[in-house]
Amino acid sequence: MAKDTKSNSRGWLKGVLSNQSQPEQNNINMEEDVSQEMIEESSIDEEFKEFEQSETTSKKNLLSKDDQDKVALDLIVSLENMLHDRQLIQYKNKGLESQLYSANEMIGRLKHSQVKKEQILLDKDKEIRELESNLTNKQMSYDQLLEDFKDYQSSSKIEFGNITNQLEKETNKYNKLKEESTNKQYEQMMLIKDFEEKIRDLEVENHKVVEQYKQSQDEKAELMQTINDFTDRLSFSFSPKTTTSTTTE
Repeated sequence: MAKDTKSNSRGWLKGVLSNQSQPEQNNINMEEDVSQEMIEESSIDEEFKEFEQSETTSKKNLLSKDDQDKVALDLIVSLENMLHDRQLIQYKNKGLESQLYSANEMIGRLKHSQVKKEQILLDKDKEIRELESNLTNKQMSYDQLLEDFKDYQSSSKIEFGNITNQLEKETNKYNKLKEESTNKQYEQMMLIKDFEEKIRDLEVENHKVVEQYKQSQDEKAELMQTINDFTDRLSFSFSPKTTTSTTTE
């Protein structure tokens, strides 16, 4: 009976401690769960060994079942069961206290981590709001730039059309002027040829005129020389008669 009670108590203690540690295992990651479970099982085994050793010593030293009647034996067994249950409760309380301490530490770490995460979330929210504000401003700027670009594109098309028309007019005017200039150049070239031909003719005529003029001058000089000679002869012939007539008077 005592062996069944000890076996049942050991199984019950392991079940209770395992069930008590289950909520804690759900709050941490898988590696910490396995490590914590191994540590707790090792601690439980050591505590249970100590409990068995103390139970055996207490049975040998405190109460002896030798030479006892049935009532006394029942009382001793009942007392042993009560002491055993008391010790189980004490070990359970110690385990629960250890688990509670560990849970409190874990809760503290989780709270600290939660505070840090909340602060990080607040910072991220602030950054997101700033980014959203910047994005909104950039979107507005982009919309304005897009609208300005559309206006510029429209005005550029109109201006390009006007410039194209003006360029076409100027091109036509230039082509017309070029054609007129070509005609004028041709006319001038023909006039120059005519002038050159006339100049050549005039040079020939001028040469003839110069020769005629020289010839005329030579003839005039000869005529003047003849007249002078005649005058001299005439004046020589009339000179004595005039002198004689004057003397007679």
